[in-house]
Amino acid sequence: MENLMYCNRKFQMFICLSALTAMIFSPVRMFAQENKEIVEHEAGFYYTIQKGDTLWDLSHRFFDSSWLWPDLWSENSQISNPHWIYPGDRIRIFHQKGTERFIGKTGSKRGALKKEQQKETLYYYYSPIDRIGFIKKSPVIPSGAIFKVKDDKQMISAGDLVYIRTKGDKQLTAGSKYSVYRTLTPIIDKKTKALIGTQHYMTGVVEITKIEPRFALARVVQSYRTIEVGNLLMPYKMRSPRIELTQSKKGLNGELILSEEHADNMGDNDIAFIDKGSNDDVKLGQQYSIYYQEKQRLNRKTREDVLLTQVVYGSLLVLHTEQTTSTVLITRSDQSINPGAKICSPIE
Repeated sequence: MENLMYCNRKFQMFICLSALTAMIFSPVRMFAQENKEIVEHEAGFYYTIQKGDTLWDLSHRFFDSSWLWPDLWSENSQISNPHWIYPGDRIRIFHQKGTERFIGKTGSKRGALKKEQQKETLYYYYSPIDRIGFIKKSPVIPSGAIFKVKDDKQMISAGDLVYIRTKGDKQLTAGSKYSVYRTLTPIIDKKTKALIGTQHYMTGVVEITKIEPRFALARVVQSYRTIEVGNLLMPYKMRSPRIELTQSKKGLNGELILSEEHADNMGDNDIAFIDKGSNDDVKLGQQYSIYYQEKQRLNRKTREDVLLTQVVYGSLLVLHTEQTTSTVLITRSDQSINPGAKICSPIE
């Protein structure tokens, strides 16, 4: 009898320990699944496989060396056999200088391919595209502004109910979505003292749920950053995270104005703004080099400074354009990048 009770106690203890173990490790498994989803949507350069492609040929096309195909394979764990890749599949391109060099060129042994087959095969995937802001010479005329949050919460986040005051003759529509933003202090060019524009800093998205005679109610559906009373609204425009790479403007020279977060030092994956826009033929999907160029006096007698060869230490991708500015993503940085850094058409 005592042995039976002892066995029952051991069994009960085993059940309790098993349940406790499941409680402890269940969140870990859930996090792993969520993390897997995140990995699937990471930002990066991608190429869509075409008929006849091999990793050997693609390595030569993008990186001037067929012998780098094992690196290309290791970057794409979904490829079980490197000798079998199929048209329509996408592969991630580890970023060196291959993507800039490829745009606008055939660059492969299969140069006879029709242009239609080559079109839209190389692109950059940037999932948080909706949260990037922009600099505009004249600020956007807002559709409304948040003047209160339900329960007077200090922190406004997804799911919260907010009260919207319309601006001017703007009419809000129930069921419509609006981007929430705030404008920052107008930016002045330090050299010329001319107005560059006003930064529009995106904070989230709301959906109008009810229209009252003098105000509207809205639900916060996305919160990118801290949403505050006083934040403004503009119509929400869905943007595709898939950015087709296009040929860059030749002979373009400009500067990085500042980073979106006003950081003194910028690096990989930081969002920034440049002083060139659609008026300068800058377009979505173009890439540009970040460089510096030193001067050196070769002859002390003549006191003449000679410009040395440009040194490229980074690259950027255009995500959004306004007339005189553009929003860009820094895709490569070999050293710290600062506001005022020079940019130009891709240097080979």
